[in-house]
Amino acid sequence: MTPPLLSVLKGKHADVPPVWLMRQAGRYLPEYRALRADKGGFLELATDPATASEITLQPIRRFSFDGAILFSDILMVPWALGQALSFGPGEGPQLAPALADHDIDSLTPALDRLDPVYETVRRVAAALPPETTLLGFAGSPWTVATYMVAGQGSRDQHETREFAYRDPQAFARIIDVVTELTIDYLS
Repeated sequence: MTPPLLSVLKGKHADVPPVWLMRQAGRYLPEYRALRADKGGFLELATDPATASEITLQPIRRFSFDGAILFSDILMVPWALGQALSFGPGEGPQLAPALADHDIDSLTPALDRLDPVYETVRRVAAALPPETTLLGFAGSPWTVATYMVAGQGSRDQHETREFAYRDPQAFARIIDVVTELTIDYLS
């Protein structure tokens, strides 16, 4: 049996359209809030396969969505490429060193940092009802690069745009490295 969400994505008609919601771990679910209070910060949640699996499955158990969205973050890729990643309380994510001042080839990749995500995928896939599709995701190379260059999010990506104009070869290298790892990661 093909899950309803995958059937629709393949062009088949469904009498009842499949439903999934982004951010479905939902900062509003009491069971998510309890785990967050117990486990700590976002990176601790995302790198603990048992916890990340539980967070991914909570909305499925509660609402029977047709698609489960993997609990993770787009910045797992730069973290695996060797940047330090942190999520401070009340702040957005921070990456160091910022690549506006460092060469991407100076980073020491730590690809094993992705292992908890892969284990989470295995656990969730084994626990999902057969009619529920598991949806993974990754950030676009541009979006990921904006964080990597500036070391944090930005409304206008000024620092990244300025860097790309100033040193197009270095910026192209960042995009290439992010693209390659993202393809491997999603595969």
